[in-house]
Amino acid sequence: MANHKSSIKRIRSNDAKRLRNRYQAKTMRNAIKDLKEDVDQKTASEKLPKIIAMVDKLAKKSVIHKNKAANLKSKLTKKVNALKK
Repeated sequence: MANHKSSIKRIRSNDAKRLRNRYQAKTMRNAIKDLKEDVDQKTASEKLPKIIAMVDKLAKKSVIHKNKAANLKSKLTKKVNALKK
């Protein structure tokens, strides 16, 4: 166990940040899964900007890597554009 007050506080804050990051990443994954299951282009194209904003925000906070964010956005955009109208 840590001996210094600052290191004990750091452990507590790291745990809180880890939980928050996991929650936000899981929320993003669920939103992406919902978008991938959509078959209607209209509803998918309405969801896409919100999901892209979510992915960008997580990449900015370093919850996910910036290249992973770029790959996700590219694949999702391709999928939405390929749907039938």
